[in-house]
Amino acid sequence: MTSRPEISIPTTTTSSTPKPYTIYNITLRLPLRTFTLQKRYSDFTTLHSTLSSQAFAPPPVSLPPKSYFTSTTSSPALAESRRIALESYLQTLNTSPDDRWRNTPAFRSFLNLPSSSSSNGNLRQANNLRSLTNGNNLDPLTWLDHHRTLKSTLHDARLHLTKRDQASSPQSQHESSAAAKRCLVQAGTLISNLDQALKTLGSDGVGWGQEKLGEGEMRRRRDLVEAARKEKEGLENLMNAMVAKSSLDATIAQASTASKEKLLQNGNNTKNGGSHRKPPATGRVLGKETDRTRALDNQGVLQLQQQLMREQDEDVDVLAQATAKQKQIAIEIQEELEYQKQLLGMLDEDVDRVQGKMDVANKRVAKLSK
Repeated sequence: MTSRPEISIPTTTTSSTPKPYTIYNITLRLPLRTFTLQKRYSDFTTLHSTLSSQAFAPPPVSLPPKSYFTSTTSSPALAESRRIALESYLQTLNTSPDDRWRNTPAFRSFLNLPSSSSSNGNLRQANNLRSLTNGNNLDPLTWLDHHRTLKSTLHDARLHLTKRDQASSPQSQHESSAAAKRCLVQAGTLISNLDQALKTLGSDGVGWGQEKLGEGEMRRRRDLVEAARKEKEGLENLMNAMVAKSSLDATIAQASTASKEKLLQNGNNTKNGGSHRKPPATGRVLGKETDRTRALDNQGVLQLQQQLMREQDEDVDVLAQATAKQKQIAIEIQEELEYQKQLLGMLDEDVDRVQGKMDVANKRVAKLSK
């Protein structure tokens, strides 16, 4: 059973919009990290009504009433009393013996809880994906959760392609290809959603209560999305090349089997003597034709074989392009690591320089104290 987060609302702030409103800073303390969310009173009212519909019963605690004559932005006393009441509201839901309200997707999404904090992780993840698609959940931490899901999906697709390459039966190859295709489709949806979310997180029109990401962090996240997009394209090209290669191998194997049977038949006829020798077949053997060759004459079969060879050459070119893209990704990762190493070196030099200044200052303080 996962531990419950510690919830508090220690402070409030006022928005800088033309029509100001009060923002309540919600602090959540989890076993591994602590983070802060910013919500306004209207979000609490939406949460209250959603909890009633999803849990099929009203929450065990009521919200503080709305004031129609006094605003919290002009009355610090009203803002403080409402802060205390909203903090008590969340803490009551979080510690109530009846967990049906805090286990609803609305409550989990409202607090942006990580997937490990919910027993209904798959349901909440689907809700988060839906909310990200609709642009309702643009928290930077949630963005990172979805990026981890994207990396896991691409990893699963690569594993399925590896299984397809190692499979010996056509049925196993087909199942692995279908699984890889599903993973790549899901990865494409995640990449599109993450890209759209970045446009909102980095714009001036970011939703209230959400911090605008810095230029450096935006550039890093755009690089992550672009790297994932290149990896997905490389996997798609690899899968297409595998399918084309399997089709060509099947055609060649079928032609080779027919040639061996014909040679064995001619050898048996030779051993039986001239009086019982059957005339050599001058045409193609019935029953050994494929759907593609049945309606063709000998010249058409030759042209088909030449076309298959050209398609195989094109598939090899596609595979070479995919390999080149993978190499480029590896080079970019190496460059990024070198850049991060340089930054760490500069940070280490700054620490040494500051330490030297601190040592000098301590010596001066020691002399003055004497």
